[in-house]
Amino acid sequence: MSTILEAATQMRLSAQAVARLRPAMDAHTAVQTVLEDGLTADALSLLARLLPRRYAVAWVCQCGSQQTLGEHDRAGLALAQAWVLDPGEAHRESAASFADAHRYRTIGAWAAAAAGWTGGNLNPRYERPTPPPEHLTAIAAMAALTYMAALLPAQLDTRCTAFIRDAMGLLGTRISIDGARQ
Repeated sequence: MSTILEAATQMRLSAQAVARLRPAMDAHTAVQTVLEDGLTADALSLLARLLPRRYAVAWVCQCGSQQTLGEHDRAGLALAQAWVLDPGEAHRESAASFADAHRYRTIGAWAAAAAGWTGGNLNPRYERPTPPPEHLTAIAAMAALTYMAALLPAQLDTRCTAFIRDAMGLLGTRISIDGARQ
């Protein structure tokens, strides 16, 4: 299975979106194809997964900085931004703790979860570490971006499309799912 099709499966894209994807597509073409078919939510999900995790979190932070948000959401975004600037374990843990404490219910919590799920252990109470699956950051990023877009419900699709277009340049260089430049 190609990385594009793996990403589509992991992000549970619609059958209609998956049918438009081809194994030989590069990331930019794949997202653009799905977007042009009017499958905005699928394009958002696919883009979040195809970006390296640090880029996905930075994308959430960039989009969040352009929104009018409350103190709580700004706090979660600040933790995510701190991780982007210094992706160390302390910043990752702070972001993960914030997301967990706020039960993944807000833009700030999902933004923090995107950073928090870039590594570490999902089950600290158990001896055997459980690292987060690679696509968990993309799921959290997609949730944060969808909540942001939904701040203006009548413009949901338009706002999601704008978020996607803002990040399409990040796919200009072929980047594999693990972040290595090809």
